[in-house]
Amino acid sequence: MAKEDNNDNNKNKNKKEEKKDEDLSEEDLALKQQLELYVERVQDADPNLQKVALESMRQEIRTSTSSMTSVPKPLKFLRPHYGTLKAYYETMGDSELKKYLADVLSVLALTMSAEGERESLKYRLEGSGGDIGSWGHEYVRNLAGEISQEYAKRQSEEVPIEDLMELVQQIVAFHMKHNAEPEAVDLLMEVEDLDLLIEHVDSTNFRRTCLYLTSSARYLPGPDDMLVLDIAYMIYIKFEEYPNALQIALFLDNMQYVKQVFTSCDDQLRKKQFCYILARHGITFELDEEMAVNDDDREALQDIINNTKLSEGYLTLARDIEVMEPKSPEDIYKAHLLDGRASAGATVDSARQNLAATFVNAFVNAGFGQDKLMTVPSDNSSAGSSANWLFKNKEHGKTSATASLGMILLWDVDSGLAQMDKYFHASDNHVNAGALLGVGIVNCGIKNDCDPALALLGEHTDKEDPSIRIGAVMGLGIAYAGTQNEQLRSKLAPILNDAKAPLDVISFAALSLGLIYVGSCNEEVAQAIIFALMDRSETELGEPLTRLLPLGLGLLYLGKQESVEATAEVSKTFNEKIRKYCDMTLLSCAYAGTGNVLKVQNLLGHCSQHLDKSETHQGPAVLGIAMVAMAEELGLEMAIRSLEHLLQYGEQNIRHAVPLALGLLCISNPKVNVMDTLSRLSHDTDSEVAMAAVISLGLIGAGTNNARIAGMLRNLSSYYYKDANLLFCVRIAQGLVHMGKGLLTLNPYHSERFLLSPTALAGIVIMLHACLDMKSVILGKYHYMLYFLVLAMQPRMLMTVDENNKPISVPVRVGQAVDVVGQAGRPKTITGFQTHTTPVLLAAGDRAELATEKYIPLSPILEGFVILKENPNYREEDH
Repeated sequence: MAKEDNNDNNKNKNKKEEKKDEDLSEEDLALKQQLELYVERVQDADPNLQKVALESMRQEIRTSTSSMTSVPKPLKFLRPHYGTLKAYYETMGDSELKKYLADVLSVLALTMSAEGERESLKYRLEGSGGDIGSWGHEYVRNLAGEISQEYAKRQSEEVPIEDLMELVQQIVAFHMKHNAEPEAVDLLMEVEDLDLLIEHVDSTNFRRTCLYLTSSARYLPGPDDMLVLDIAYMIYIKFEEYPNALQIALFLDNMQYVKQVFTSCDDQLRKKQFCYILARHGITFELDEEMAVNDDDREALQDIINNTKLSEGYLTLARDIEVMEPKSPEDIYKAHLLDGRASAGATVDSARQNLAATFVNAFVNAGFGQDKLMTVPSDNSSAGSSANWLFKNKEHGKTSATASLGMILLWDVDSGLAQMDKYFHASDNHVNAGALLGVGIVNCGIKNDCDPALALLGEHTDKEDPSIRIGAVMGLGIAYAGTQNEQLRSKLAPILNDAKAPLDVISFAALSLGLIYVGSCNEEVAQAIIFALMDRSETELGEPLTRLLPLGLGLLYLGKQESVEATAEVSKTFNEKIRKYCDMTLLSCAYAGTGNVLKVQNLLGHCSQHLDKSETHQGPAVLGIAMVAMAEELGLEMAIRSLEHLLQYGEQNIRHAVPLALGLLCISNPKVNVMDTLSRLSHDTDSEVAMAAVISLGLIGAGTNNARIAGMLRNLSSYYYKDANLLFCVRIAQGLVHMGKGLLTLNPYHSERFLLSPTALAGIVIMLHACLDMKSVILGKYHYMLYFLVLAMQPRMLMTVDENNKPISVPVRVGQAVDVVGQAGRPKTITGFQTHTTPVLLAAGDRAELATEKYIPLSPILEGFVILKENPNYREEDH
């Protein structure tokens, strides 16, 4: 009986087998039997038979092609025999045949090997070598994955890795030939040998390789990120793609590299383009004989770096777009669009209203050189009306009013100094102070060999009157931001340790030094600010202005990561009133724009504690989250979400700072979700939160003329018509949204969001820190701190110029930028474009490309000033 059962079982089994075989087509069946025969033959005693069988098997595997989704037929049929072949392989003696079999096993392991066994790699190393690509793409990718695991294991056990590296060489060469640059880069990152890449790139694939390198650098932990950029820089230099190399050099903040770009390139025109890039980045850079041999050429180049052409280009843009007509604050408020309620608000403090109008006027007409309040032509009574407007402001209001003239004449140094001159001799100290600050503002970002700002402001830093001193000190900070000027250090550092100097003067001196030495990690300045902090008395440490001292210290380390650690240790010895505040400020400045996830977690940790009102350090921590996370889009979106949580669960002192952080994340880039959040917060019951939200609405819409935000602010102005403080904030925000009549941006990022301008970020951060304590700073007598924003103001234009820096009009396509990293072929880099003729305005996230073949742009990124040269191969079509 049992026997019969057995027979039945066998019959069933055979039936199943037959059934399975019947499913296969004739050819497949033949192939299957063929392969089974080969497997038997491989184990034959006759080496010749073995060889033929192996050859045939290899042939079958190599020639089989299948759809991407299924396993190739030969591999599928050989699966059951993988174990047998493996066992037989172990018994064979060393011979050529054994190596052949190893090759076959290596490919079979692709589908058969257990997870983590790395058999494919093992057999590959024991096999005959040979061309790795002939086994197909999937095999190579699988090997690359196994190599990275094996490499990590061998590194930890300190076993030699030469054989692996040989294989890596082959795989990288294969990937680079077959347009899989990202995979080659990934493998080399895993085995920590990116230098290999430089040998394998060629003129067809270096752009894609470098694009992948620079984009992945954002997501790598240090110091790998710097290493990756270094390699990209070397590749760009190798292929003489200098503008890109220069951008990486600026990103790394490596002046040696910047110098190398200038010395490697001989073309004067291309050097001009480098100068425009440096000028936009806002760094101080002196050319020497090596970088430009001819004196006249060098002077022309230095002029571009010094930004002397900025005002001219900006006004050309304004004329082209036809917005030269000066606007008055009333044109911005558009009160006639509101119901009757707002006009009844005449009861509101008129000096405060006039002060708001001063700022609106300054922001809206920034850089245009004419307005309706300050620069009225003198034919209607000599200089009458501008003086009239001045004296419609009270005391410190006059400082901001006089300084607003500097903003209106922004970047136009000659005419600015001429028009400022009359206020230097005024009897009123506040007017004098404003004139000094105005001179600083006019010179913002413009370098000049004869240093007019230093000559005019230098002697006023030691005057008796504190307001004059602040005007001079702040003016110098704005005019010389990022220049690391030693003369100024010897002028301003003594103020910090002067026992007789008032607290506000000391605070502004620290800020100006932080600005002048931004990101320089300068020891002496750091020492001076630290001593100034240690000398403060208990009562002074409670003052809001004292908090500007740690900020001045933080700016020295802006974006410099680990370099801050020694100073951060010292800050632990400060009085506990300021200790944590200092800690947060230093951390957030040092990692600003790095996207360092661990630091964001650290800062979020500080924000999750529920503390009482007197704790102030959470404000800078919240701003810090935005400063660190603004580096790339992904982190930015995540930060916005985290800030939403803080709004729901955080204490009041955190909620005050959240709107400002949102404002920084989306500066000059009005994202709808953030706009809605801020709109909701602008009606918050806590007036501090509402004020911060209103100012932030201005920041996210800065220079965009965004109609939706403008409408929100108009409604708020009628909603808050009785609340002088909030109304003031609404007016400031209205001025920001229409900044430069919509031609300016505050975004510190440029060059397609790759480079972060340190001075621009510093200006914004100072202004945000001032807004952390609205009532005592912006709404008190230090409202002129709003002028720090001038450091970040830049025309959001694309201006095409010819060889002689004269504007030329060409058609360009402007559309939303598309991320094309690692995509195959030549994908389109912009979507939804419109064609305009230059000069054109670029909104956040826009990218431009030339719509004509007639010219060749000298910069791969069309932003700011771009030099075009005629295309020698261009032929006019004969229509």
